[in-house]
Amino acid sequence: MGSLDGKTALVTGASRGIGRGIAERLGRDGARVGVHYATNEVAAKETVAAIEAAGGSAFAIGQELGVPGDAAGLWEAFDRQADGVDILVNNAGIGWPVPFGEVSEETYDRFFAVNTKAPFFVTQQGLSRLREGGRVVNVSSGLARAAMMPQTLTYSMTKGALDVLTRNLSKLLGPRGITVNSVAPGVVDTDINADWLRADDRARAATAAMSPLGRVGEPSDIADVVAFLASDDARWITGQWLDTTGGAIA
Repeated sequence: MGSLDGKTALVTGASRGIGRGIAERLGRDGARVGVHYATNEVAAKETVAAIEAAGGSAFAIGQELGVPGDAAGLWEAFDRQADGVDILVNNAGIGWPVPFGEVSEETYDRFFAVNTKAPFFVTQQGLSRLREGGRVVNVSSGLARAAMMPQTLTYSMTKGALDVLTRNLSKLLGPRGITVNSVAPGVVDTDINADWLRADDRARAATAAMSPLGRVGEPSDIADVVAFLASDDARWITGQWLDTTGGAIA
């Protein structure tokens, strides 16, 4: 039996990258997984198919985040597939390097709408569906704690705000036995980083050297930590920020 048998999970931004890795791992552990996507339905269905091929159960939910009514639309779609949720993973996010002097109000607002506002209201509107003893995991970033890349300042600010949400929700939801934690990846080998990380050997080597473990992170590295936090083994951990950068910011 899997550690999450009988549980239902919702992972936002699960059609690719870290989100897909998380969805597949939770599915292998026995959870029925809602695979959320914003625009890439084909990729989301591929994630669902991969979970099912491994013996799990999953369904896809399409909803753009960072727009009015996004949380309500997401949960309405979820409700058509499930009658409650045990594990909510707020993974969906956007971000790219922008020099401080070139950040427009539009870019600033867009980053915060997707990375901070969306998980705030997705969680808020999901509380009536979140079962007692449930789990909320927010995907933050190592950049929320370390000024390693000043050109990602706006993105880093959104993740810092997400960490504040994590700590406060852990206090609010603790009486229901619900734990709330953040995981904070560093650079991970995903499609979004492919243009420079996979195409430039020097960039990859420099990134790998940031970790004392001497390699670049993989989606499974983050997914395994999320799966632990979603399990009963992590029942006494809440309000925490877990460094999943491979020691890059230690």
